[in-house]
Amino acid sequence: MTPENIQAVEPEPSGMSAVSRLTGVFFEPKKTFEDIAARPSALLPMILVIVCAIVYSVTLSQHIGFDRLMRHQFENNQRMQQMSPEQREQAVGMATKFAQVAAYVGPVIGVPIYYLILSALLLGIAGGIMSAGVKFKQVFAIVAYAGLPGVIFSILAIAVVFLKNPDDFNMENPLAFNPAAFMDPLTSSKFVYAIASSIDLFAIWTLLLTATGLKAAAGKKLSFGGALFCVFLPWVIFTLIKASLAGLRS
Repeated sequence: MTPENIQAVEPEPSGMSAVSRLTGVFFEPKKTFEDIAARPSALLPMILVIVCAIVYSVTLSQHIGFDRLMRHQFENNQRMQQMSPEQREQAVGMATKFAQVAAYVGPVIGVPIYYLILSALLLGIAGGIMSAGVKFKQVFAIVAYAGLPGVIFSILAIAVVFLKNPDDFNMENPLAFNPAAFMDPLTSSKFVYAIASSIDLFAIWTLLLTATGLKAAAGKKLSFGGALFCVFLPWVIFTLIKASLAGLRS
């Protein structure tokens, strides 16, 4: 066998393992996303996020109960306060039934659909507007791994469920990692409150990881500032739309 043949049959480096990727996203994001962009796969992080979200829902159901959670939500809703007791009870019953279904079905269906939509948007901005040359499979894998802070969120939120008085638990804001946690939802502007709730540590963390992944996939075709633009543009638009709708409902 000639040296050329020996060189031809040498295996290529396999890259990072799946477990190394899961931890590397937090400790070595640049290196990890370069590996993800070279060998894109999204199944493992997506399953992990879904499982943790379902475990969180089960914990809420068993230790607090969706009926109590819905009643707490309605206490912070001015429109619900204007209803008669009978109307309020009927609304609580309907909301509880919906929450029980959404808490388990939502993660299974919602997470993949959200990743698909977000990946398509990012591909359109990064690949179309910025001409970064990224592929959909790369972007989808980046979005999936960038969503891993959601696992940390679920773990911390589960801990809060066990540590906090059930009557004081806020399902909309279980962790005090955004300005809305220190605002009164009844007296604050709904528009401002919605924006404040969106400026969340875990949301910003995810956005920065996504930008890091896009930069890694695009290489020299996209600067990190350009990657931040690709990621923050849809986030800002979505946040403003959500806040505007909240303001109209007030």
